[in-house]
Amino acid sequence: MKIVLASRNAHKIKELYAFISPIDPSIEILSLDDIGFVGDIEEDGSTFEENALIKAKAVAAMGYIGIADDSGLAVDALDGAPGVYSARYSGEHGDDHKNNMLLLENIKDVPDERRTAQFVSVIACAFPDDTHAPIICRGECPGTILHAYRGNGGFGYDPLFYYAPFDKTYAEMTPEEKNQISHRANAMAKFIAVFKEIFPTL
Repeated sequence: MKIVLASRNAHKIKELYAFISPIDPSIEILSLDDIGFVGDIEEDGSTFEENALIKAKAVAAMGYIGIADDSGLAVDALDGAPGVYSARYSGEHGDDHKNNMLLLENIKDVPDERRTAQFVSVIACAFPDDTHAPIICRGECPGTILHAYRGNGGFGYDPLFYYAPFDKTYAEMTPEEKNQISHRANAMAKFIAVFKEIFPTL
């Protein structure tokens, strides 16, 4: 079985690989570049679910099982922003520092008790020729937004996202710690359970 992760984000691919690879060692896990996918997938959905499915279906159209993650940060005081625009919140796609600085600016006057937020991840899986119905699973992790960076690990908004049970930001956690509790871990656990129902021999 070949599974294609519909992403070129090295950090995201690494995290997804860590969850998928233990399902069965015979599964070959590929990236968009591995299958010669040229160009970008236009993510024009209005929800994480829509964007994840758009990406997964783009891979399925090439004859592979496609798995995609669409994820982001939802800040309560900003009515759920940056949401689906998390990666391009500042206007420039993938500029983590600019995105973080804009977030801090937009909530600078919000008191600590109202700086609550959730990291959200939606995992979508689409199958070639619609051999199975798509799988869509959502995971969340609650936290709060700090006033300044803490930690050197992770990516995106990780240095600002504080998870109280561990007394750490995502950026202060080891990969193993993050993969225990993260939004992506929660979504992947749900996905793997459904995937194994479809393929019980794995």
